[in-house]
Amino acid sequence: MTTISPRDLSKGQLLSLVLKCSDFAAKKHKRQKRMDKEGTPYINHPLGVANILTEEGDVHDPVVILSAILHDTVEDTETTFEEIEREFGSEVKLVVSEVTDDKTLPKMERKQLQIDHSPHISHEAKLVKLADKIYNLRDLRKEIPVGWTAERAHEYFKWAEQVIQGCRGTNERLEAILDEIFASEKMEHEKMLKKSA
Repeated sequence: MTTISPRDLSKGQLLSLVLKCSDFAAKKHKRQKRMDKEGTPYINHPLGVANILTEEGDVHDPVVILSAILHDTVEDTETTFEEIEREFGSEVKLVVSEVTDDKTLPKMERKQLQIDHSPHISHEAKLVKLADKIYNLRDLRKEIPVGWTAERAHEYFKWAEQVIQGCRGTNERLEAILDEIFASEKMEHEKMLKKSA
């Protein structure tokens, strides 16, 4: 069991743990694909979220980066919180638990709970949530998922904006990116409405 905090590791130990974490997530998500036409491997998403944090958010807290890589493992695979804690420590487990939806609840209830809970989660969990929404919204801007309508995609943007409201004041860089994405989507949606009117 990992008892030492990732924040207290040497650079070499930390590099080893990040690679172990990436390998762990890749194995857990190995049968999953994203909902784009190409069926992109799902692991691109958590690794991309971690990359957004470091490259665009200037976030280098190892607890946040590890949690980003693992953020969908419990929600979308057979992984347990106990497994996360055993392999990566209690700090990472806590952040992952804060960003994990309870799949036993109906979808609309889960979505509302994300809005309700986002102001009350930890700073670390808010960072993961900001980067996760950036990744998903960029994907939506590129291509509407298979089986979705343009209206459903627009509703996702509106819902994501409500979730992000609760994370304001966490990271200026990431929030500025999101503001730009939301503004661009609103303009595109208004253009579309004018065309169809």
